[in-house]
Amino acid sequence: MREQIYNSSIPTTTSKTAHLLRQGTLACFAALLFFLTNTAAAADWSGAEQDLAKKIIAVTGPGTVSLTVENRSSLGRRDGDIVQNGLRSVLEQSGIHFAKSEQAAASIALTLSENETSYVWVAEIHQGAGETAIVMVSVPRLGHSGAAYESMPTALRKISLWTQEGKILDLAVLEENPTPSRIGVLGAEDISVYRAAQNGKWQSEQILPISHNRAWPLDLRGRLISTPDHNLNAYLPGAICRVTLTAAPFTIACHASDDPWPISIRNTSSTVFPSAGSNPTVGGPIIPLAGFFAPTRNYFTGVLSPAAGKFSTVPKFYTAAFVPREKYTLWLFASADGRVHLIDGMNDQPSSFPWGSDIAAVRTACGAGAQVLATASGDHAQDSIRAYEFPDRDPVAVSAAVDFPGPISALWTEARGDSAIAIARNLDTGSYEAFRLSLACGQ
Repeated sequence: MREQIYNSSIPTTTSKTAHLLRQGTLACFAALLFFLTNTAAAADWSGAEQDLAKKIIAVTGPGTVSLTVENRSSLGRRDGDIVQNGLRSVLEQSGIHFAKSEQAAASIALTLSENETSYVWVAEIHQGAGETAIVMVSVPRLGHSGAAYESMPTALRKISLWTQEGKILDLAVLEENPTPSRIGVLGAEDISVYRAAQNGKWQSEQILPISHNRAWPLDLRGRLISTPDHNLNAYLPGAICRVTLTAAPFTIACHASDDPWPISIRNTSSTVFPSAGSNPTVGGPIIPLAGFFAPTRNYFTGVLSPAAGKFSTVPKFYTAAFVPREKYTLWLFASADGRVHLIDGMNDQPSSFPWGSDIAAVRTACGAGAQVLATASGDHAQDSIRAYEFPDRDPVAVSAAVDFPGPISALWTEARGDSAIAIARNLDTGSYEAFRLSLACGQ
């Protein structure tokens, strides 16, 4: 510890004078700090405003446009207004005139968002019957600590569904009224069905043992899917089990199989599809995609069914998600090489997103209508998940991170499509816990 050193008082200065001097010094320091901080911020905004204005002008040319701005970042109202006014000023200097949408030749929807390291400003430009153009700029976010921000446009909600000592591979909600009232739980050696009792606890209906001829892989994965006829399909490495729930006692039939596992699901009973979200370009039917799972490993081989555009094979991957576009689907594969591969049907773009190996797609009425849930990268004892959107090819965080009691072992989109199931092992108790993840809009 350092020694404490005190300065002696100035003998010719009265206490009142010293107090005034201290106040004046502090006031001057605060004013200087405010000036320097706001000057730096204004300089940063100014450069980005000019870059974005140039990209917009390159699309629209001089003329009359309408402009709407939505702040979906952690910027406060004051900074949001500075950005909007600055961009308007630069555009006006470049020959742009602003008018109401019905009087404008083009409309610009500007979204102020952000990703892990930068503020991202995205301008969506519509001109007549022509195609939509998207231009964007990014501004480094100084002093980023990875913390959550209160002004995120959505909230990622975590609801605990089930806890048990044995490993949970997946969970399927069979009935809701309006909260989950009946569930199926896929374990390493059985499938259990539970119903909510009047006391709020789960009551076991039946436990169905899984038969398999060969030993499971060390890191066992599995998927449990509720079918439209309210039965269950369980996908395991080298095996498939079908559970019939239409009459008691329930029955289970397991057999060896190399059939592909469903990655995206078309569930006609969903109340969300096919027109989820406020953006009509992300509506429409879901294209079902399946992947072949390595029977002795913990990942997909990369062989797809059907092909994603021209790609019938992608790098080996752990999980996948998709972002529907107006004319194509952008697929994301969390690959075994540690990178997320973006497949648009024509190109394979490896990226360096700071994500872990578990991702899932959800389609909601929030924001752009399509979000990707992703774990954070790195060797974390306790994982976290947050929601992202893709204005272009870079993810933009739209929710704060949600923490879990331990590492995530599974993350699957539910059959209804607007929520996901996350499985984590609690480091304190050693038990496995299943959670439902859903998005709440307008937070």
